Amino acid sequence: MLGGSETYTRKTAEALALREGFEVEVLTSKALDFKTWADYFEKDVEEINGVTVRRFSVKHKRNRLVQRSAQILMHNLGIHTKNLEEKRLIARGPYVPGLVEFIKEHKDEYDAFVFVTFLYYPAYFGAKEVYDKAFFVPTAHDEEPIYMNIFDELFNNVKGIVYLTDEEKEFINKKFHNENVPSIVNGMGIEIPEEDNSEEFLKKNAIDGRYIAYCGRIEENKGVKMLIDYVQKYNAEIAEGKNETKADDTTDASDKYYAETVKLVLTGKGNMSIPEDANIKYLGFVSEEDKFSAMKGSMAICLPSEFESFSITLLEGMGCGKPALVNANSEVLKGHIEKSGGGFAFGSYEEFREALEKLLDENINAELGLKAAEYVNCNYSTEAVIKEFSDFLISNL
Repeated sequence: MLGGSETYTRKTAEALALREGFEVEVLTSKALDFKTWADYFEKDVEEINGVTVRRFSVKHKRNRLVQRSAQILMHNLGIHTKNLEEKRLIARGPYVPGLVEFIKEHKDEYDAFVFVTFLYYPAYFGAKEVYDKAFFVPTAHDEEPIYMNIFDELFNNVKGIVYLTDEEKEFINKKFHNENVPSIVNGMGIEIPEEDNSEEFLKKNAIDGRYIAYCGRIEENKGVKMLIDYVQKYNAEIAEGKNETKADDTTDASDKYYAETVKLVLTGKGNMSIPEDANIKYLGFVSEEDKFSAMKGSMAICLPSEFESFSITLLEGMGCGKPALVNANSEVLKGHIEKSGGGFAFGSYEEFREALEKLLDENINAELGLKAAEYVNCNYSTEAVIKEFSDFLISNL
């Protein structure tokens, strides 16, 4: 599974392993698909890029019935017992009691444990065993599960917290009143490949014309359906304008329409159906090289999700020198826009259309792209991020 938290964990672990004095291990499940948590990987232990990875079997698949029933009891009846909330977390999974038992039995062999993402079983149950040496990267945002009472203990008892953005820290401090817990706002190192293979990529995938790129999970709750609807509506308006072309207009109407439409290129995996539309190009899961080629060939990188704690792909796109187009309902994404000046945030179709029309202006697009790249280069170099992260761990042991 290659979600944001997983990518963050992998890149941070590999970068830390390269630093003198650090020996890094990753404790994780054998699952690949978060929708079922079924075991996928066979090896219990393997070495990957200098990091020892220990995998633990998932004892039962994700139980959506228990998960949803518990949510209804909490939301509709206000029942928030510790037992109910923990059962909901176990049902969400991945339920890896072997991982928690390993932490309990081997905790004296490690100087520190870093738990990534608050939302799942391993962080809550694992950290409880080692609060005296537990650090936490919550990757949190304002969503319903974080209002479970059991998280008060987690957010207030760890040794230190690494927030990915100022907006995340502000939200968590307000929610859990945990300002006394040592913390930093650190982010993640963003590295952009120097080579530009976008021309070959576009030719290989028969992509021509101007397009915005979305790279990530293809799901409704990531705003992808809304993004598709907005692009289709925009192009429908262009088509309507074409149909109103005066009869004596010498411009070929079909060429005029083609020149003014905007395409959407989607990369990533998901279970959402994609409509048949010549202007919507869904490529599925692609290599890292092709992902960056899709970004570099685009006119803008778009992230329509309203629930984000950092957004690696948005910053990668901005680092490629592309303006950003984001959902204004996400404080984190809106924060990237406001701090960088490298794009637009939209809260409605009308704002999306207005932003898109500005992005079509080559001068505006180039100016915003420069600001976007400068923002990423100045704030998210891997060396600076990992040095601050490692210094924070050492100073709080």
